[in-house]
Amino acid sequence: MIALAALLGVGTLIVLPSSPSHATTASGPPTASGSGSNSGAAAPSPTVIIGVPGLRWNDITEKDTPALWGLTGKGGAGALSVRTTRPNTCPMDGWLTLSAGQRARLVNADCALPSVPVVAPQTSGGVTPPPGGALAPGWPSIKDDNADSSYHAQVGLLGDAVHKGGQCTTAVGPGAVFGLADGSGKVDHYVASADKATAADWTRCSLTAVDVDDVFRVFMSAGVDAEGVQVPVTAAKRSEAAAIADRHVAKVLAGIPANATVLVAGLADVGVKAHLRVAIASGPAYGPGILTSPATRQSALVTLTDLTTTTLHLLGLPKPQDAVGSVWKNESSKDTAAEKIDGLTEQDTAAQAIHNVQGLYFWVLGGAQLIVFGVAALVLRRRRHAPGSRARILGGMRIMALFGGSVPCASFLSGLVPWWKAGHPSPLLVLTVLAFSALLTALSLAGPWRRSVTAPSLVIAAVTALVLAVDVMTGSRLQIDTLMGYTATVAGRFYGFGNQAFSLFAVASILTAAWLAEYPLRDGRRFAAVAAVAGVGVLAVAVDGLPAWGADFGGVLALVPSFAILGLLISGRRVSAVKVGLFCLVAAALVLLISYVNAQSANPTHLGRFWQDLVNGDAWGIVARKFTSMVGSIERLPYTIAVAIAVGFLFFVLIRPTGRQASLMERAYARSETMRPALICSLTVGVIGTLVNDSGVVIISVAFSLAIPLMLAGSIRALELDSRNGGTPGPERSEARSAPAG
Repeated sequence: MIALAALLGVGTLIVLPSSPSHATTASGPPTASGSGSNSGAAAPSPTVIIGVPGLRWNDITEKDTPALWGLTGKGGAGALSVRTTRPNTCPMDGWLTLSAGQRARLVNADCALPSVPVVAPQTSGGVTPPPGGALAPGWPSIKDDNADSSYHAQVGLLGDAVHKGGQCTTAVGPGAVFGLADGSGKVDHYVASADKATAADWTRCSLTAVDVDDVFRVFMSAGVDAEGVQVPVTAAKRSEAAAIADRHVAKVLAGIPANATVLVAGLADVGVKAHLRVAIASGPAYGPGILTSPATRQSALVTLTDLTTTTLHLLGLPKPQDAVGSVWKNESSKDTAAEKIDGLTEQDTAAQAIHNVQGLYFWVLGGAQLIVFGVAALVLRRRRHAPGSRARILGGMRIMALFGGSVPCASFLSGLVPWWKAGHPSPLLVLTVLAFSALLTALSLAGPWRRSVTAPSLVIAAVTALVLAVDVMTGSRLQIDTLMGYTATVAGRFYGFGNQAFSLFAVASILTAAWLAEYPLRDGRRFAAVAAVAGVGVLAVAVDGLPAWGADFGGVLALVPSFAILGLLISGRRVSAVKVGLFCLVAAALVLLISYVNAQSANPTHLGRFWQDLVNGDAWGIVARKFTSMVGSIERLPYTIAVAIAVGFLFFVLIRPTGRQASLMERAYARSETMRPALICSLTVGVIGTLVNDSGVVIISVAFSLAIPLMLAGSIRALELDSRNGGTPGPERSEARSAPAG
């Protein structure tokens, strides 16, 4: 019944159009505010891609890099996520990703500069380069390897699309050859460097790519130490390298046609640490502004895979299905070049700060909850305390449990404070999380509901669900660069629910629905209680699954059966394996329906692309990759330890009886009819979420980080009420009437 309600509700919602900001036009270059638009009959302006591997926004200054500074001021600027198939992106990975429009790689190779291309009269593998052109060495093996990778990247896609459209390519520098090569590895025209290009070379073809590798070369020259770690490059040497690169960029700008569109991309990392890189677009379609992309739905953030789609769009060519990126769009802005650079540099600072503390955060969160659980185990199973002392101890433990349950929500609320602008951002981030946790804990105990078994926990669960829901419905601003969200450098996701956020949202929604149903149940209104569960369930599935909001594939598969089981338990009906299987089938049908509808849009998300892969017969590869990741998640020690601790605490402290006394959970069950369904369905959504998501054990460990503290708080309150009542458990309604104020 609940699953059917969810299906009907979400089925109605998915036919609604997505937000206009998530759509792009089907043909012609994107129009920047105030820059006019191109007529459909007009020939596309030339497009020039300048790849500067390793270039960051703090490399650009008005004095040392005037050409790049000028482009930043008069064009659109954004932070470029360059993540490809491994944590750090090498120049060859970046150029091949441009070629494929999908994450690509040069496997089993050092992170070095691209190889020198083959030019006539030389041949490679029996293939002769075109006159005046070049051939990418080792192209057949590169092509086969990427086609067989988990991303099935089709290198040569960009070059083939340009040739199919009757246009030609000019590559300046070795890396550009790998970026523009067609399926056979050929580019039409080749120049060794920008210094050797003539005026005719810059106007020969509609698409030109230029390899400016000076920044990366300075790191190559520094080398690595005995352990393979990049030897630090001084600020002076890096600044000098950026200045040299800028002079090459200036030569390109001086030679290209006045109506050309210039796309600058810092398309690779230097060393093993990933950073956000430079993205600039300047030309007829890109006036002064900030770049964004439907692929990220974040202001001032674009991806490397967008570069291919943007190039084809500017050339008036259709986007191949294998290209996954979106067109760079320009949000009009009056910011100066200096203001843009400062803001984009801060964006990278935030990403680095999160990266530095994210792993430690989970260790600290897990360790702190371990301490709380351990202390709770000792206190709750020991009965020899003076009455007043025991009451104070139980009260303190309850506050600690509520505080622990509020930390996950606080980690997202910390995004409301610009902590990354501080001189020491990491300590301020920690203090911000603690402050929001204290605020949420105080809110949960601020009113008359503090005397209830479930209400304080309900407050924290409801606020957690509401914060996450509002966030994904308004652009996922709190998801990006937060401790339990995602980061632009990792680039696993840029909008909607990440796996950790989904886990929190799912459990918070389950707990909210269950504990809200408590109130009509007290008055015997079971139908109203089931209706409350159904209402929360439909909203939760819609928020999680709709492409315009949560865009979460696995989340729908977990939420629908979990809410359906919760509805059955609240209604008093029996739950059987057959019913659970039916609910899972409904969930699968629903997520396929969402995927199908999304696949028809101009810019499908990964939900729509899954339907396309299903139609093309490629979906099994995606399923296999996610299953492998799920199994491999067991090796993530912090999460595996957290799960083991939580399961042990559930059994030995909350569920196992204490001598002749009932277990803590039994005491809570006696005072709250919805406590047992809440726990069962929280475990259900965690287990199903673990099985259907590539994060695997991360899902259930994060679910426990919210559910166990809130369950503990309710159990402690039940024990407090029993102690006041002479150890006799009873329903919360009667106890609430006799409980003393305060």
